[in-house]
Amino acid sequence: MTKKHLGQHFLYDPSILNRIIEGAELHPGDIVVEIGPGHGRMTRMLAEKVKKVIAIELDDKLYESLKKELSGYENVELIHEDALKYPYETLPYFKVVANIPYYITTPLIFRLLEMKQTYHVDTQKTTGRKNLETMTLTVQKEVAERIVAKPGNKHYGILSIMVQFYAKPGLKFIIPKKAFRPVPKVDSAVIHLEIYGKPYFHVKDEDLFFRIIKTAFSKRRKMLSNSLKLIRQDVKDWLVKAGIDPDRRPETLSIEEFARLANVYN
Repeated sequence: MTKKHLGQHFLYDPSILNRIIEGAELHPGDIVVEIGPGHGRMTRMLAEKVKKVIAIELDDKLYESLKKELSGYENVELIHEDALKYPYETLPYFKVVANIPYYITTPLIFRLLEMKQTYHVDTQKTTGRKNLETMTLTVQKEVAERIVAKPGNKHYGILSIMVQFYAKPGLKFIIPKKAFRPVPKVDSAVIHLEIYGKPYFHVKDEDLFFRIIKTAFSKRRKMLSNSLKLIRQDVKDWLVKAGIDPDRRPETLSIEEFARLANVYN
């Protein structure tokens, strides 16, 4: 019995699961975090290929079932926890492979990409986003299209920029909705994100950078000279100083242009 409030849709086809694992570009020495292992089918396949699998499951019944199903795998650590609250910052280098519930897709991606980096004096090592190497995620097709979209594309927006600021995304393949049980309302897609060691573009103030983006796209169809008045009144002078035409709309700006706009703010 699936739980609708947890957005559970399970993949059973081993050929599709194998394609997801192949798309993750894993190595024998990898540590992999699997979010939402469900019935453990992909968990077992991952355990045969990598050094360690950390499987995070929120559902009580699935967790109890997984404890029995995975008891023979010494390299699987099963965690009964909300994936949004798990302390990823404490992990060494790791990769994420997950068929994540639709309702936490965006919060989870941001949770992982926005991890703060921490230097540990005792071990003289840094943990945080720097240790996240890749993410291979099964998400709604529409979300995948938004993540990989480029300027000028109808799907391009806040999610596109926030992901591409931290990672290089690629859409691997589409999974038809009939491959899942229960069958969801939409098709899914597998995306692969290669995480940059540091953001691709230099931004002096990341909070300001994302504030500008969110403000600009809050009025997507308006010209920047109108939408960004909420941030400063001399918006046209500011845009010209950044080398951007005030009559342009937000979906036409590249990440580099948004970064430049933030950097010349003062």
